[in-house]
Amino acid sequence: MRRLRHSLRWALIKAAVAGTTMVALAFLIPLGLMVQQTARDRAFTAAERQAAALGPALAITTDQDAIARAVASTDAGAQGRMAVHLPPAEADGAGAGALPGPGGAAGGVASAPGGTASGGTAPAGKVSDGTAAAAGAGSGPAAGATIGEVRALAADVASAGGQGRSFTVEVPGGYALLQPVAVDTVRTAVVEVFVADGDLTRGVATAWQVLSGVALGLVAVSVLVADRMGARIVGSARRLAAAARSLGAGDLAVRVPVDGKQAAGSPEELREAAHAFNAMADRVVQLLAAERELAADLSHRLRTPLTVLRLNAASLGEGDAADATRHAVAQLEREVDQIIRSARRAPEDAPAVTVGCDAAEVIRERVGFWSALAEDEGRRWQLAGADRETPVPVQRGDLAAAVDALLGNVFRHTGVGTAFSVDVLATGSSVIVLVGDAGPGFTDPEAALKRGEGHGGEGSTGLGLDIVRKFAEATGGDLALGRSAVLGGAEIRLRLRSRPDGILPPRTGRRRGRGSLFAR
Repeated sequence: MRRLRHSLRWALIKAAVAGTTMVALAFLIPLGLMVQQTARDRAFTAAERQAAALGPALAITTDQDAIARAVASTDAGAQGRMAVHLPPAEADGAGAGALPGPGGAAGGVASAPGGTASGGTAPAGKVSDGTAAAAGAGSGPAAGATIGEVRALAADVASAGGQGRSFTVEVPGGYALLQPVAVDTVRTAVVEVFVADGDLTRGVATAWQVLSGVALGLVAVSVLVADRMGARIVGSARRLAAAARSLGAGDLAVRVPVDGKQAAGSPEELREAAHAFNAMADRVVQLLAAERELAADLSHRLRTPLTVLRLNAASLGEGDAADATRHAVAQLEREVDQIIRSARRAPEDAPAVTVGCDAAEVIRERVGFWSALAEDEGRRWQLAGADRETPVPVQRGDLAAAVDALLGNVFRHTGVGTAFSVDVLATGSSVIVLVGDAGPGFTDPEAALKRGEGHGGEGSTGLGLDIVRKFAEATGGDLALGRSAVLGGAEIRLRLRSRPDGILPPRTGRRRGRGSLFAR
């Protein structure tokens, strides 16, 4: 999972999730708000229809019983959510300058039908300001009667009747729709319909759940599509990386598929990279073939002078120097033969190369080889630290060539009889080889490591140190030049990393055998 979080496939999934989420939010949030507003409008529209249903009844009569039956016939009235505010009843036969009745009632004050007044019965009449009063007892509609459960304030009801338009007011538990209805030319009744808060949000939660499910479905689909696209891209990139690793490991026949089922769905850029890799691999094969042919031709040309050297070495007679010369010529012939065989061998027939060797064993062998020449020249020498196994991740032949270059540098650039020493130090992550001598040392250590600075004469390091430096750097190590603290001359430090992820710790140990350097 940790590896997936840093992969291109995971990056594509995150980009798809982010993009789809933003698009979904941009569309679904306004849509959800519209659904909420639609539910609110639907509730008030239904309330207006309920109020309008009482219009015909109020236009015909204002009798409380009839209006009560009309209210009960509606859905809102049956649920106790409707109320009717009736206008005051008008009196008959009264007007400005009306005479007082027999009972002494003045100014058009009349008794209700069927009622009694102090002077007897009188018909219903009108007053000039349109205000009716009931004198005595009787049956009939009472002035300003209200039918149903009232929730709105009287001031809001009066405002709706006076303005002649409907509006809503907030009441406990919801809203009240106040709808004025004209009873006649001068009187107006107000129908009150209660709309609960639950009616305003009915279906909104379900709509939000559906929209959220749609959004999650879109995100899931986008993740699936991005994952499939990323799988194709990552698969192509991994095939290219695997081919590059195989080529680096020595498989010259490896190629990246650019056609067929494996390459289906690969991006055009990765196809171009695959074509470029295949062309590079073909070029590498051609260059290696040319190099093998050149090495074979050069080695074959060396056979003639080697034959002459072998014949001359055979005529040297007996002695250590003659034996060493014949041994060197025989080894040189073997190396030339090996080069010719390796150059002629096909790449697929090449044996597997074992990377790694025992540095102590190789150094003991090479120092032993150079010791014969050291004894002939009267050089005292010392080898320390090479008595235990010291594994390093390099080929045996490469390490032997590096040690020969370092020891050859001592013999080439110091006088006869100059002492030298070789120390091997092993740490937790590196192997250090120190080669010191009692010569004049390096006048310019930085220039000595530059390729081509040496001219092969006195005081020159030639080309060997540059080759050794590149060999050390290939393992993650380095090559350093300095002055020997014991012998006083030059000292070359070759550091090879024995572990790829190792870190060189501080050097705290002492060199072994320094005190007995010249005990021989």
